[in-house]
Amino acid sequence: MTTDTIRVLIAIGIFMMLLALRLEAERFGAAEYDEPGRRRGPLTRLSWYAIGGALLAALYVVHPSPHDTLLMLIGHRPDALILGLVLAVLGVVQAAGFAWYRYGYVRLPPADPYADAAVNAVGTAVIDEATFRGALLGSLLALGSPGPLAILEMTIFYLLATRLVAPGRHPYMAVLAAAEGLVFGWATVVTGGLGAAIIGHAATSFAVFVFTGHAGQVAASGAEPEEVEARQAIPEGWQDAFNPNQPGRGAEPRGLGNDDGFGGPGDLH
Repeated sequence: MTTDTIRVLIAIGIFMMLLALRLEAERFGAAEYDEPGRRRGPLTRLSWYAIGGALLAALYVVHPSPHDTLLMLIGHRPDALILGLVLAVLGVVQAAGFAWYRYGYVRLPPADPYADAAVNAVGTAVIDEATFRGALLGSLLALGSPGPLAILEMTIFYLLATRLVAPGRHPYMAVLAAAEGLVFGWATVVTGGLGAAIIGHAATSFAVFVFTGHAGQVAASGAEPEEVEARQAIPEGWQDAFNPNQPGRGAEPRGLGNDDGFGGPGDLH
């Protein structure tokens, strides 16, 4: 057994640990459907990034050809940058379009979670692209899978690893993840690296947060707080009889025990 073979076997073990880490992203509060303010804390999430970064660094060092086989490099810089910006624009446009379709307006979140969402968008983009569009896709291509088939296989693995097709997840995120797998896989092959895919992934994830007010798991129709409040509100033009806007109008209805109410003792002569 040659030294390169041993290094490849060790790299496979590291990749399996990366895959297990991605499967457990929810435990660290780093999954796409984890909302700001509902996580285990910043240190727990940072530990997920740290472990993922350490495993990627180990994979890069151990594998005998991380550039040529695993595509763990930026790629052709001008092409990667231009294509990355195009993918970023497309990601922003589709997020805005979905928000308009789902809510009828852009649902901007409060200011507090913006920084947290930006860190998660960039951190998850780097780890996901290096793991799936880099190590996995590159290995499938090296094993002889045709480009389109390798991209499709990688996308299926990506959907399963992110658990976006599990029951209770919004279908929009599953469709978006599938599109990202296909498009970012193609961009990786075309540019020879991960730069364009990382830019597009980070911009898309952050745009979904900005335009929908969610990190990724959009609530079902009618379940958003403002939608619930709108259903409970009094129709426009109506007035609550128990809370009158004008003194003397819409007062509490009089009960039978009132002295001056209809049918009460005050009406008996």
